[in-house]
Order: sequence, then C-alpha cells, then structure tokens
Amino acid sequence: MKILKKILILLAVFIVLLLVLGLFTRKSYSVEREITINKPKQEVFDFVKFIKNQNTFNKWVLLDPKMRKDYRGTDGTVGFVYAWDSDNKDVGKGEQQITKIVEGERIDFEIRFEKPFASTAPAYMITESISQNQTKVKWGFSGTMAYPMNIMLLFVNIEDMLGKDLDTGLQNLKGILDK
Repeated sequence: MKILKKILILLAVFIVLLLVLGLFTRKSYSVEREITINKPKQEVFDFVKFIKNQNTFNKWVLLDPKMRKDYRGTDGTVGFVYAWDSDNKDVGKGEQQITKIVEGERIDFEIRFEKPFASTAPAYMITESISQNQTKVKWGFSGTMAYPMNIMLLFVNIEDMLGKDLDTGLQNLKGILDK
C-alpha cells in the first residue's frame, strides 16, 4: 500500500509540474514552406487561388479519396467555403474559407477544424516572381493551443511535423504545374 501511495504522489507531483510548466510555455506556432515552380507567377497564382485545385496536391486531401466534400460559394473568391468530413483520423472534419485575396500575390484562408479536435488556424499561399518563368510559392499557417494543451508543444515539434506535410503538398503542386 505504501508503494502505491508513493507512486500516486509522484504522479500527482509530475502532473502539477507539467501544468505549472504549461503556464510558461508558448501557446502559438507557425509553419511556412516554399518551393520554386517553373511557370510565370500569374499562371501559378491562377491555379492555387482555387481551393478545389487542392484536391490534386494537398497531402491531407489526398489521404482520403473517399472523404465527403461540400462547397459553398464561388471558388477563387472571398467567402468560398470548402468543407470536408473523413473517417480517416488523420484528415478529420472541418472547413476552409477564403478570407482575403490580393490578386496575383496572396490568398488567405481560415481553416476551422472540428475533428479530431476543434481549432481555427489562419493559412495563406503567396506567389512571388523570381523571373519571368519562375515563381516562388510560400504556403503557411499558424495556430494556437490553449492551456493546458499547449504542453504538447514541449514534446511535439509541430513545425517539423506540419512542415513535412506542406513540403509534400508543394512538391505535388510543383509536379503538376512544371509539366
């Protein structure tokens, strides 16, 4: 019985220490990746501004070809909403809305996740001309994790984890547009 009591006390102390540590741990993260595509900037922008085109390059969309999709509004315009619902736990359920477009330069989104956990993340894609026939595409997003969930940021490198998925999506995009 004494051993069980000591184990419970140690466990309680460990949990309290984690919770206190969470008070001083960052609550936000951001990740951005980029790639160079061998096409003119306007051609690249005209492709990425349409959310439906993400069906061909976005890693998370490609994880579940059977996911249920719903679209509201006019794709490529502010206010357009793409909603998804997947039985794949790595894809989940949520929606993405175009919130701002700077024509030829940048498109901003708001991603609202419902499953596997509720959160909202601003995201963007930026196109920058490197030369007449080369375009740098930047894809990024940020998010916050409320206390005490932010403790996960101590143990999981979200930037690397999500960055790999963005890199995969950008490589897919390059493969499509460089043809």
